This record gives sequence, structure tokens and C-alpha cells, in this order.
Amino acid sequence: MSRFNHRTVEAPARTADAAQVSPRPAAHPAATLAVTSAATAVALMTYTAPMVTLPDTAAALHTPLSAQAWLLNGTPLGLAALLLVAGSLADDHGRRRVFLTGTLALGLTTALGALATTTWQFTLARVAQGAASAALLASSLGLLVHAFPTPPGRLRATGVWGAFVSGGIAAGPLVAGALPTWRTAYGVLGATALLVAALGGRTLAESRAPRGGRPDLAGAVTFGLALVALVAALTLGRDGWLRPPVGLLLLAFAALLAAFAAVEHRAPTPLIDLGLLRHPRFLASSAGGLFTGLAVIGLFSFLPALLQRTLGLSAMDTAWLFLLWSGLSFAVALQARRLSGRLPARWQLSLGFVLHAAGVLTLLGAVAAGSWPRLLPGLVLSGAGSGLLNAALPLLAVDSVPPDRAAMGSGAQQTFRYIGSCAGVALTIAIATSTGDLARGADLAAAVSAGLAAVGAVTVAALG
Repeated sequence: MSRFNHRTVEAPARTADAAQVSPRPAAHPAATLAVTSAATAVALMTYTAPMVTLPDTAAALHTPLSAQAWLLNGTPLGLAALLLVAGSLADDHGRRRVFLTGTLALGLTTALGALATTTWQFTLARVAQGAASAALLASSLGLLVHAFPTPPGRLRATGVWGAFVSGGIAAGPLVAGALPTWRTAYGVLGATALLVAALGGRTLAESRAPRGGRPDLAGAVTFGLALVALVAALTLGRDGWLRPPVGLLLLAFAALLAAFAAVEHRAPTPLIDLGLLRHPRFLASSAGGLFTGLAVIGLFSFLPALLQRTLGLSAMDTAWLFLLWSGLSFAVALQARRLSGRLPARWQLSLGFVLHAAGVLTLLGAVAAGSWPRLLPGLVLSGAGSGLLNAALPLLAVDSVPPDRAAMGSGAQQTFRYIGSCAGVALTIAIATSTGDLARGADLAAAVSAGLAAVGAVTVAALG
């Protein structure tokens, strides 16, 4: 199958999509962009809130250090398990419907998280938040592709959407650190998600590109269970990779993944066209998402809590410090669309990985020296790299699949992103706590993150 094969179906796909728009008046593209970007920002704020509240949350829930990875990995587990499913359902059964369902569910499950009294209650609430976020994140790019059918419009829309990914990452720790308790933060975020859902119900127009046939329930179940097994193995593996539960979970993952592939080959309406795995652009999008999770999200999900423990920073101090990283990521992502035509998306991804690697290498020794100012150059470089990644990934995701499967393409790329995130968080915590010296562990985790980013840069460049 040619890497450009998807272009041959572009016109009929758009016709089918347009023909299925509901009788509702078409939403203004600007309103669609505003609502989907706002929901995306709230989802990422919910995702990143534990970065600065982890010590307080763990203390309130009496969570031992060995189990704290679950507090961080609950949301990426829900995201990874359901993103692909949500994207396929959105394309086939209504992007507006899936988006609003996900945004409403995010509000409710985030509020429930504020009421948790045990580690497992909080973790289950976080998994549910991830599942809800999967619905809104996958469908939002499908809504944008429908609202912005021309390449220049799509470039602008995905650039703004990617910037709000960075904006949510920036705002989440600030909101969580500024409010009196972590429970209050989750209550506020839940209410904000419900408000965005109400606005979306008034402004968004429905769109879909159905292929006929029934939903691929067998594929959804096998794929979801496979990812649950993988993430559970990655999270438990930090306490020993040779333990029987870890081995059994990895075997279950392999068996379920094989079952999923068999189901998809036979399904009349599969969750994912396995032929896309022969498209270099689709593989580059997936690899970019995977290494972003492994190298970037994995390190920066745990580093704020690590700095609180080693440098004695408060939650708010840490949030302001990391605003330099995430705020710069937002600014760079917002302006990165200006690179279009001069720097292909895959090279933009490679440059983003290189900047991240350079940035985290400059962090070496800062924790041991007890000097937070020494962190600033590294946060600047890595923040710029993160902005390039967040701008390029959504554009490559929708450009690597036929236009009528935009939500599926977004779901596939983000699935790899959050699988990488789960693995990256578990790996970072395992490395940082393995030596008995958190300062030395921080240096080792940063070095591993830089190495993974370098591998990511080479991989996405080679897949062009």
C-alpha cells in the first residue's frame, strides 16, 4: 500500500462526512476551535494536577512510595485503553456526541476524585478521568478537521489545539498549587469541565463518516484489556521485573494483542485499518507519540514531586518553576505553525526531541547542588522542544490517515503517547528511587530521558 494511498479517498470521504452532518446549523469554525481547545486544556489540567500535589495526596490517602506510581498512572491508563476506541466511535457514530459525553464524564469523575479516601478509590477515579479524556481528545481533532476542511485552516486549527495541550499542562499545576487543598483543585476542575460541556452542547455541530456495520466490540474489548495488562505490568515492574504477576501480565498483553490483530483482520468495521502500519507517516506519528510519553511526560510527571522532596520547595513554588517549561511550550506551540512549508512535521518532531534531550542534560547536578536556579536553562530548552512536539503531533496524526478517519488517527497517535507516558512514569520513579539517593536518582532519570529522546529523534526522522 502506498504511503500516499489515503489521498485518493480524500474527496469521497469529505462528501460522505458532509452528507452525514445533522440538521443542526453548522457551528462557526472559531466556536468549534474555542470549545475543543478549552476542553483539551481542562483534560490536560486534570492530567497534570498531581504533578505538584502528589506528596499531599499520597499523605492524605496513606499511599506508600511503592504505590505512588498508580496515583500518576491512573489517567494515562484510561487514556491509553480507550483513545483508539473513542476515535473510531466518534468517526462512525458522531464526533459531537462522543465529545460531549467525554467532557461531561470528565467533570463528574474529576469531582468524584476529590471525594476519594483511599489509594484505590483515587486511582479508579483517575482511570475514569482518563477514559473520559480519551473521548474528548480523540473526537476534538475529528471535529476540527470537519470544521476546517482546507489545509491552511487545518494547519492553524491543529496548531492552536496543540498549543492548548501545552497550556493545560502549564495551568494544571498552577491551579492545583494555588488552591487550598488538592481536593478543592479537583472540585474546581470538575466544575470547569461541566461548564465546557454545556457550552459545547450549544455551539458544536454533529459530523460523522459512518462505514456501515456494527461497532467493533470484540476489537474494543481485546484492545482495552491488552493495554490494561501492559500498563499494570509496567507499573508493577518497578518493584521487580522477574516477579510472577509481572510476567503473567506481559503474557496476557501479548495474547490479547494477538487476539486483537486477528479480530481486526476479520472485522467489517475495524477500530484501526492495520494497513496503515505500512504507511511511514502513520508510523512516524505513532513513534512520535510513544517517545513523547516515554521521554518527556514520563520525566516531567514525577520531577516536580522529586524537587519538593529534595529542594524543599512548596507545591506553589514548584508550579511557578515549572511554568517556565510549560508556559514556553505553550508559546512555542502557538507559533510553530509558521514553520509549515519550511520544516516538515517529522523534522519538527526530531528537533523537539533534540531540544528536550539537550535541556534535560543541563539539569544534571542541579538537585545535588540544591540549586533551583541551575534548573532554569534546562527548563527553557526542554520547554521549547515540548512546544514543537505538541504542535507537530496533532497535525501529523490527522494528515497520516484519510480525512474521514481523523478521529481514529488522533486516537491512535495519542494511544501510543499515553502508553509511553505510563511506561515513562514507572521507569522514572524506578530509576529515581533505585539508588537510595534521590539527587543521584534524579540525574540518572534525566540521562535516561535524554537517551530516549535521542532515539525518538532518529526514529521519526528515519520514518519520513
